[in-house]
Amino acid sequence: MTTLTNITVLGTGVLGSQIAYQSAFHGFSVTAYDINDAVLESAKARFRALADIYKTDVAGGADGRAEQALDNISYSSDLAAAVHDADLVIEAIPENLAIKEDTYTRLGALSPAKTIFATNSSTLLPSDLMGFTGRPDRFLALHFANHVWVHNTAEVMGTALTDPAVYATVAEFAGDIGMVAIEIKKEKAGYLLNSMLIPLLDAAAELLVDGIAEPDMIDKTWRIGTGAPAGPFQIFDIVGLTTAYNISSTAGPKQREFAAYLKRNYIDQGKLGISTGEGFYNYHS
Repeated sequence: MTTLTNITVLGTGVLGSQIAYQSAFHGFSVTAYDINDAVLESAKARFRALADIYKTDVAGGADGRAEQALDNISYSSDLAAAVHDADLVIEAIPENLAIKEDTYTRLGALSPAKTIFATNSSTLLPSDLMGFTGRPDRFLALHFANHVWVHNTAEVMGTALTDPAVYATVAEFAGDIGMVAIEIKKEKAGYLLNSMLIPLLDAAAELLVDGIAEPDMIDKTWRIGTGAPAGPFQIFDIVGLTTAYNISSTAGPKQREFAAYLKRNYIDQGKLGISTGEGFYNYHS
C-alpha cells in the first residue's frame, strides 16, 4: 500500500470525475477541484451517476462502498485550499498548454514540498510541462482511459528528471485504486494506448470530412471487420467532442477541418457526446 493518503484531482470533467471517484471508491480521501462552485455542482451530479454505475457494475459497489466513496470526496474551487495537504495532485484540466502552464505555476507555489504532481494529459508530454511545476523530480504523467472501472489501465510515464522513487510510488498508487499500472520506459507522445488509437480516429475523421461515408457506416465497418465493441465515432462520443475538438484544432490541415466540422455541426449545438446525451449518436432513448 502506498504512503499517499490525500489525493486532489484538478478538473471534474468526464475523466477527472472518474479518476476522483475511483480513488475515493478505494478508500482515499479525495478533493475535487474545479474553477467555480457552479461547475462543482455539476460534478456532484456526475459523481452521483458514477455511484449508481458502481453499485451495479463494480464488485463491492452494492455493499455500501459506492455510497461511501461519495463521502470520501470533498469539493473546492479554491486552489490553495484544495492542495494544502495533498500527497498527490492529478491534473485533468483542458488540453491547452497556456491553461496548464498557469495552473502548474500556481500549483507549484501553493502545494507543500511533499506533493507529487501527475498530469493526465493525452497530447502533451510531461517534459512539455515539467518546467512550470517548480519540482520536475516530483512530476510525471499518470494517464487513464475513459470508463476507468472497466478500462482500468493507468499509464505511468516520467521524464529524465523524475525521481525513480516518485515513479514507483505513483505506479503503486495506481494499483491501490484498482488500476493496472502500465509502466512506460521513456517518453512517447500518445503513450501506448493512444499511439494505437489516434491513427484510427484520425483516419475515421478524414473519411468523414472527405465525404467518403457517414459515421454510422464507418463505425459499422470497424466493428464488423475487427470485432471491436465500438467504432471510432462512438469512441469520439465517449471521449467527448470538446476534447476531440481541442486536440484536432492544433493538428494537421485535415484534422483542423474535422475540428471545424465538429464545432459547426455538434459543439455549437450543445451536442458534446454521451455527457450531454447527444453527439454523433443520440443517447436520450
